[in-house]
Amino acid sequence: MVVASVGHQCPECVAEGKRTQRQALTHFGGSAAGVHGYVTKALMALNVAVFLLVLVMTKGRALTGGITDLHIWGAVNGSGLVEANDGSLIPIGYGGVDGGEYYRLVTAMFLHYGIIHLALNMYALWVLGRSLEAALGPIRFGALYLLAGLGGNVACDLFAPDTLSAGASTAIYGLFSAYFLILRRLGRDASAVIPIIVINVVLTFTIPGISIAGHLGGLVTGAIVGAGLAYAPREHRTLVQTLVLVATFLGLMAITLALSLSR
Repeated sequence: MVVASVGHQCPECVAEGKRTQRQALTHFGGSAAGVHGYVTKALMALNVAVFLLVLVMTKGRALTGGITDLHIWGAVNGSGLVEANDGSLIPIGYGGVDGGEYYRLVTAMFLHYGIIHLALNMYALWVLGRSLEAALGPIRFGALYLLAGLGGNVACDLFAPDTLSAGASTAIYGLFSAYFLILRRLGRDASAVIPIIVINVVLTFTIPGISIAGHLGGLVTGAIVGAGLAYAPREHRTLVQTLVLVATFLGLMAITLALSLSR
Protein backbone atom coordinates (compact mmCIF):
# COMPACT_ATOMS: atom_id res chain seq x y z
CA MET A 1 0.00 0.00 0.00
CA VAL A 2 1.02 3.62 -0.61
CA VAL A 3 0.55 6.20 2.14
CA ALA A 4 -1.88 8.93 0.97
CA SER A 5 -3.04 12.17 2.56
CA VAL A 6 -6.06 10.25 3.86
CA GLY A 7 -5.49 6.56 4.54
CA HIS A 8 -3.67 4.25 2.11
CA GLN A 9 -3.98 3.40 -1.59
CA CYS A 10 -2.88 0.36 -3.55
CA PRO A 11 0.02 0.92 -6.03
CA GLU A 12 -2.23 -0.04 -8.98
CA CYS A 13 -4.74 2.70 -8.03
CA VAL A 14 -1.97 5.30 -7.79
CA ALA A 15 -0.58 4.31 -11.22
CA GLU A 16 -4.02 4.43 -12.79
CA GLY A 17 -4.65 7.85 -11.29
CA LYS A 18 -1.43 9.19 -12.79
CA ARG A 19 -2.39 7.84 -16.22
CA THR A 20 -5.87 9.37 -16.20
CA GLN A 21 -5.01 12.65 -14.49
CA ARG A 22 -4.82 15.58 -16.89
CA GLN A 23 -1.36 17.14 -16.94
CA ALA A 24 -1.08 20.82 -16.02
CA LEU A 25 -0.45 23.07 -19.02
CA THR A 26 0.86 26.61 -19.36
CA HIS A 27 -1.13 29.46 -20.90
CA PHE A 28 0.38 28.54 -24.27
CA GLY A 29 -0.27 24.80 -24.10
CA GLY A 30 3.14 23.64 -22.94
CA SER A 31 4.05 21.40 -20.04
CA ALA A 32 4.21 23.02 -16.61
CA ALA A 33 7.56 21.23 -16.16
CA GLY A 34 9.10 24.29 -17.81
CA VAL A 35 9.20 26.01 -14.42
CA HIS A 36 12.21 23.86 -13.58
CA GLY A 37 14.22 25.29 -16.49
CA TYR A 38 15.66 21.95 -17.56
CA VAL A 39 16.11 22.96 -21.22
CA THR A 40 17.67 26.29 -20.28
CA LYS A 41 20.15 24.56 -17.99
CA ALA A 42 20.92 21.89 -20.59
CA LEU A 43 21.62 24.53 -23.25
CA MET A 44 23.91 26.41 -20.89
CA ALA A 45 25.73 23.21 -19.96
CA LEU A 46 26.25 22.34 -23.62
CA ASN A 47 27.64 25.78 -24.42
CA VAL A 48 30.03 25.63 -21.47
CA ALA A 49 31.10 22.08 -22.38
CA VAL A 50 31.94 23.10 -25.94
CA PHE A 51 33.93 26.07 -24.66
CA LEU A 52 35.88 23.83 -22.29
CA LEU A 53 36.62 21.54 -25.24
CA VAL A 54 37.99 24.52 -27.17
CA LEU A 55 40.18 25.44 -24.19
CA VAL A 56 41.53 21.90 -23.98
CA MET A 57 42.25 21.82 -27.71
CA THR A 58 44.11 25.13 -27.55
CA LYS A 59 45.72 24.53 -24.13
CA GLY A 60 43.92 27.58 -22.77
CA ARG A 61 44.94 30.02 -25.49
CA ALA A 62 41.34 30.56 -26.61
CA LEU A 63 40.28 31.91 -23.21
CA THR A 64 40.40 35.50 -24.45
CA GLY A 65 39.16 34.78 -27.97
CA GLY A 66 40.60 33.94 -31.35
CA ILE A 67 39.82 31.53 -34.16
CA THR A 68 40.52 27.87 -33.45
CA ASP A 69 40.33 24.71 -35.53
CA LEU A 70 36.92 24.02 -34.04
CA HIS A 71 35.68 27.43 -35.21
CA ILE A 72 37.02 26.80 -38.69
CA TRP A 73 35.15 23.48 -38.72
CA GLY A 74 31.88 24.52 -37.05
CA ALA A 75 31.26 28.28 -37.34
CA VAL A 76 28.89 29.62 -39.99
CA ASN A 77 30.73 30.12 -43.26
CA GLY A 78 28.91 30.12 -46.56
CA SER A 79 31.60 30.00 -49.16
CA GLY A 80 34.52 28.08 -47.69
CA LEU A 81 36.54 31.31 -47.85
CA VAL A 82 37.37 33.73 -45.05
CA GLU A 83 37.99 37.44 -45.60
CA ALA A 84 41.38 38.47 -44.23
CA ASN A 85 42.21 41.88 -42.75
CA ASP A 86 43.51 43.10 -46.10
CA GLY A 87 40.28 42.11 -47.85
CA SER A 88 41.64 39.02 -49.57
CA LEU A 89 39.79 35.69 -49.37
CA ILE A 90 41.57 32.76 -47.76
CA PRO A 91 40.39 29.14 -48.18
CA ILE A 92 39.69 27.47 -44.82
CA GLY A 93 39.95 23.91 -46.10
CA TYR A 94 36.22 23.25 -45.82
CA GLY A 95 33.40 23.86 -48.26
CA GLY A 96 31.20 25.96 -46.02
CA VAL A 97 27.41 25.82 -45.90
CA ASP A 98 27.21 26.24 -49.67
CA GLY A 99 29.42 23.18 -49.99
CA GLY A 100 26.91 21.04 -48.13
CA GLU A 101 28.14 21.58 -44.56
CA TYR A 102 24.68 22.38 -43.23
CA TYR A 103 25.67 21.23 -39.75
CA ARG A 104 27.38 24.62 -39.34
CA LEU A 105 23.98 26.26 -38.96
CA VAL A 106 23.59 24.32 -35.69
CA THR A 107 27.13 23.90 -34.36
CA ALA A 108 27.79 27.64 -34.63
CA MET A 109 25.17 28.25 -31.91
CA PHE A 110 27.39 26.53 -29.36
CA LEU A 111 30.78 28.03 -30.26
CA HIS A 112 32.08 31.23 -28.67
CA TYR A 113 35.05 33.53 -29.07
CA GLY A 114 36.46 33.84 -25.58
CA ILE A 115 35.16 33.73 -22.03
CA ILE A 116 33.52 37.19 -22.15
CA HIS A 117 31.53 36.26 -25.27
CA LEU A 118 30.35 33.09 -23.54
CA ALA A 119 29.57 34.76 -20.21
CA LEU A 120 27.44 37.53 -21.72
CA ASN A 121 25.39 35.07 -23.76
CA MET A 122 24.94 32.64 -20.88
CA TYR A 123 23.79 35.42 -18.56
CA ALA A 124 21.18 36.50 -21.09
CA LEU A 125 20.10 32.88 -21.61
CA TRP A 126 19.75 32.38 -17.85
CA VAL A 127 17.59 35.50 -17.45
CA LEU A 128 15.39 35.06 -20.53
CA GLY A 129 15.41 31.29 -20.84
CA ARG A 130 13.89 30.42 -17.46
CA SER A 131 10.99 32.86 -17.88
CA LEU A 132 10.23 31.77 -21.43
CA GLU A 133 10.56 28.07 -20.66
CA ALA A 134 8.16 28.44 -17.72
CA ALA A 135 5.66 30.24 -19.97
CA LEU A 136 5.97 28.02 -23.06
CA GLY A 137 6.97 24.65 -21.66
CA PRO A 138 10.23 22.80 -22.42
CA ILE A 139 9.40 21.59 -25.95
CA ARG A 140 8.06 24.88 -27.29
CA PHE A 141 10.89 26.83 -25.69
CA GLY A 142 13.50 24.46 -27.11
CA ALA A 143 11.99 24.81 -30.58
CA LEU A 144 11.97 28.61 -30.26
CA TYR A 145 15.62 28.69 -29.21
CA LEU A 146 16.87 26.40 -31.96
CA LEU A 147 14.83 28.06 -34.72
CA ALA A 148 15.92 31.54 -33.67
CA GLY A 149 19.56 30.43 -33.67
CA LEU A 150 19.05 28.71 -37.01
CA GLY A 151 17.43 31.83 -38.48
CA GLY A 152 20.32 34.01 -37.36
CA ASN A 153 22.85 31.63 -38.85
CA VAL A 154 20.97 31.41 -42.15
CA ALA A 155 21.10 35.22 -42.23
CA CYS A 156 24.87 35.00 -41.73
CA ASP A 157 25.11 32.63 -44.67
CA LEU A 158 22.98 35.00 -46.74
CA PHE A 159 24.58 38.35 -45.92
CA ALA A 160 28.06 37.49 -44.62
CA PRO A 161 29.18 34.27 -46.33
CA ASP A 162 32.92 35.01 -46.00
CA THR A 163 33.02 35.29 -42.20
CA LEU A 164 33.28 32.74 -39.41
CA SER A 165 30.20 33.63 -37.37
CA ALA A 166 29.54 31.84 -34.09
CA GLY A 167 27.82 32.32 -30.76
CA ALA A 168 24.52 31.78 -28.97
CA SER A 169 23.53 35.40 -29.56
CA THR A 170 21.57 34.51 -32.70
CA ALA A 171 19.22 32.50 -30.50
CA ILE A 172 19.40 35.02 -27.63
CA TYR A 173 18.16 37.84 -29.86
CA GLY A 174 15.28 35.62 -30.89
CA LEU A 175 14.43 35.16 -27.22
CA PHE A 176 14.33 38.93 -26.78
CA SER A 177 11.66 39.44 -29.44
CA ALA A 178 9.68 36.38 -28.31
CA TYR A 179 9.79 37.54 -24.69
CA PHE A 180 8.28 40.87 -25.71
CA LEU A 181 5.43 39.13 -27.55
CA ILE A 182 4.79 36.68 -24.72
CA LEU A 183 4.48 39.51 -22.21
CA ARG A 184 2.08 41.36 -24.50
CA ARG A 185 -0.04 38.25 -24.96
CA LEU A 186 -0.24 37.74 -21.21
CA GLY A 187 -1.39 41.32 -20.78
CA ARG A 188 1.70 42.35 -18.86
CA ASP A 189 3.74 45.53 -19.24
CA ALA A 190 6.35 44.88 -21.94
CA SER A 191 7.60 48.46 -22.23
CA ALA A 192 10.78 47.72 -20.27
CA VAL A 193 11.85 45.17 -22.89
CA ILE A 194 11.84 47.69 -25.76
CA PRO A 195 14.83 49.77 -24.53
CA ILE A 196 16.82 46.57 -23.94
CA ILE A 197 16.17 45.40 -27.50
CA VAL A 198 16.99 48.85 -28.92
CA ILE A 199 20.23 49.09 -26.94
CA ASN A 200 21.34 45.65 -28.08
CA VAL A 201 20.54 46.45 -31.72
CA VAL A 202 22.51 49.72 -31.46
CA LEU A 203 25.46 47.86 -29.92
CA THR A 204 25.26 45.36 -32.77
CA PHE A 205 25.83 48.14 -35.30
CA THR A 206 28.45 50.07 -33.31
CA ILE A 207 30.80 47.44 -31.85
CA PRO A 208 33.26 45.98 -34.39
CA GLY A 209 33.30 42.23 -34.90
CA ILE A 210 29.66 41.62 -33.99
CA SER A 211 27.55 39.73 -36.53
CA ILE A 212 24.87 42.19 -37.62
CA ALA A 213 23.21 39.62 -39.88
CA GLY A 214 23.19 36.97 -37.16
CA HIS A 215 21.67 39.20 -34.51
CA LEU A 216 18.99 40.69 -36.74
CA GLY A 217 18.22 37.32 -38.32
CA GLY A 218 17.71 35.79 -34.89
CA LEU A 219 15.58 38.75 -33.79
CA VAL A 220 13.25 38.44 -36.79
CA THR A 221 13.00 34.64 -36.59
CA GLY A 222 12.29 34.80 -32.87
CA ALA A 223 9.51 37.31 -33.54
CA ILE A 224 7.91 35.04 -36.15
CA VAL A 225 8.07 31.94 -33.98
CA GLY A 226 7.12 33.85 -30.84
CA ALA A 227 4.05 35.32 -32.52
CA GLY A 228 2.97 31.87 -33.69
CA LEU A 229 3.36 30.38 -30.22
CA ALA A 230 1.75 33.30 -28.40
CA TYR A 231 -1.21 34.11 -30.63
CA ALA A 232 -2.29 30.68 -31.85
CA PRO A 233 -6.08 30.36 -31.30
CA ARG A 234 -6.89 28.27 -28.26
CA GLU A 235 -9.21 25.84 -30.06
CA HIS A 236 -6.49 24.85 -32.57
CA ARG A 237 -3.46 25.95 -30.57
CA THR A 238 -1.19 22.94 -30.88
CA LEU A 239 -1.92 22.51 -34.59
CA VAL A 240 -1.26 26.17 -35.42
CA GLN A 241 1.89 26.26 -33.28
CA THR A 242 3.22 23.12 -34.96
CA LEU A 243 2.50 24.52 -38.41
CA VAL A 244 4.34 27.75 -37.56
CA LEU A 245 7.37 25.84 -36.28
CA VAL A 246 7.49 23.50 -39.27
CA ALA A 247 6.88 26.29 -41.80
CA THR A 248 9.66 28.40 -40.26
CA PHE A 249 12.11 25.51 -40.38
CA LEU A 250 11.23 24.62 -43.98
CA GLY A 251 11.47 28.27 -45.01
CA LEU A 252 14.96 28.59 -43.54
CA MET A 253 16.06 25.37 -45.21
CA ALA A 254 14.64 26.56 -48.53
CA ILE A 255 16.69 29.76 -48.28
CA THR A 256 19.81 27.75 -47.48
CA LEU A 257 19.35 25.37 -50.39
CA ALA A 258 18.62 28.26 -52.75
CA LEU A 259 21.87 29.96 -51.70
CA SER A 260 23.83 26.73 -52.19
CA LEU A 261 22.46 26.31 -55.71
CA SER A 262 22.88 29.93 -56.77
CA ARG A 263 26.49 30.52 -55.70
